[in-house]
Amino acid sequence: MKKRQFLAAAMALPFAIFTTSCEKKDASGTETDGATAASAEGAAAQPLRFSAIPDMNTTEQTVKFKKLADYLADTLGVKTEFIPAADYDASVSKFVNGEIHLAWFGGLTGVQARAEVDGAQAIAQGTEDPEYFSYFIANVDTGLEPSDDFPAGIKDLKFTFGSQKSTSGRLMPEFFIRKETGSGPDDWFSQPVGYSGAHDKTAKLVEAGTWQAGVLSYTTYDKMVAEGNLDPAICKIIWKTPNYADYNWTAHPDLETIFGEGFITKLQKALIDIDDPELLQTLQRSGMVEAKNSDFEGIADVATALGLLN
Repeated sequence: MKKRQFLAAAMALPFAIFTTSCEKKDASGTETDGATAASAEGAAAQPLRFSAIPDMNTTEQTVKFKKLADYLADTLGVKTEFIPAADYDASVSKFVNGEIHLAWFGGLTGVQARAEVDGAQAIAQGTEDPEYFSYFIANVDTGLEPSDDFPAGIKDLKFTFGSQKSTSGRLMPEFFIRKETGSGPDDWFSQPVGYSGAHDKTAKLVEAGTWQAGVLSYTTYDKMVAEGNLDPAICKIIWKTPNYADYNWTAHPDLETIFGEGFITKLQKALIDIDDPELLQTLQRSGMVEAKNSDFEGIADVATALGLLN
């Protein structure tokens, strides 16, 4: 297990996209003790930096997470920055290196990050996340239709996963492929599989016929269809996987050093208390609930079996 690297509290990140802050004054005028003052000074010197695995391009990410950054700043009374990540590996690396203190991870990336950072905690997840699932999709020209059974007809098609480190776009779909066929994708498919890099890209590539079939997060597919960005008559759902645990907010233990003891508990409450539909739509969730590391032991077992976790 690697040791996490600590960054200086005053370190400024040139790639930060935006910063929001919330200043609170002591209305009573009572002087704080030295420890409280030092804690407040430390919190003011370094913002709460958070990120998310890139389910879509980084420009769209930055826009959609702006309101969440404002909410956390107002609720917690600390400066807040959203730091976009170029890919799944980058989001994990930033967390391990202490460049970010909070991350919206998928099941696999969360397991990987927590394995690298002693004391890292999964603290919240979407209401839907304990029973997440993926859609296997196919272009209408393949002639494949929806079925309750694993779509064995994709064997001879050009098939693409999403990111190689995606739980819903690769890890769990590969697990089900192995379970149903007795072979890994590289051996079972008659053509080399692809990796689009993101859920929305998978959908659009299958819709265009660039790849004949693929797999992605159900939330991304449903959202694209609802917003008119995907034609379900052309990019068809052919199989829904069994359920599994997935996305989660994971907190870095350095938060307790930077913002004071008990801050992670306050952060967890702030996330679980989100009830603004627009904020929840940022995460494509209907609500937030408590999460803990043990919720994702199944993901860790699958990742280990597939050689994706050291």
